[in-house]
Amino acid sequence: MARALIHMPASARPGQIIEIRALIGHPMETGYRVGADGKLLARDIVRSFVCRYNGEQVFGAELHQAISANPYIAFFTVATESGTLDFTWQGDNGFTHTEKMTLTVNAS
Repeated sequence: MARALIHMPASARPGQIIEIRALIGHPMETGYRVGADGKLLARDIVRSFVCRYNGEQVFGAELHQAISANPYIAFFTVATESGTLDFTWQGDNGFTHTEKMTLTVNAS
């Protein structure tokens, strides 16, 4: 099981632009390296990342072998209403990891 770290504000004003930073612990093995036995190590990478805000996709990324281990992604979105942000990483060998964070939007 992977470990994900997400940094974002817990609350915002309506219309405020917020920064979201997400990192997931993953080795990102490219499939091009040779192991101690002289054979290629199997590829094992995170292939995609999606963030949904109350079910609507607000950010998505397709990742490839050139991405380093423990991929870090930062992006911005607009706080429109209180709700849940779902972060999903998917990769090789059936890898899927989802985290949820709550955002409270209020006028004060």
